Amino acid sequence: QVQLVESGGGLVQPGGSLRLSCAASGFTFRASIMSWYRQAPGKERELVAFISSGGGGTHYANSVKGRFTITRDNVKNTVVLQMNSLKPEDTAVYFCNTYPPTAQDYWAQGTQVTASS
Repeated sequence: QVQLVESGGGLVQPGGSLRLSCAASGFTFRASIMSWYRQAPGKERELVAFISSGGGGTHYANSVKGRFTITRDNVKNTVVLQMNSLKPEDTAVYFCNTYPPTAQDYWAQGTQVTASS
């Protein structure tokens, strides 16, 4: 079965950085587009970034362009989101998934990111 485990979240001051990691199993990771989503309090889940199966192509939401970087390792089956220059509006639970998300609409626990002074 598909398993996704996010880690690396925490509490940081605005302007700080965090590195989120996602460990994936239960599917052919190297053939899948992977993504990061986030959901802030009172808001819908939104796409943050995705990366092509080989890692050569990326897309970012306008709100995070120039600040976040998505990467992947197809040997370790991991996806990373490096977040720099964090803003209070980045506060959310962050989730990894395929892109588009699985047909079963499976979401893991996510990892909390809080940027606050």
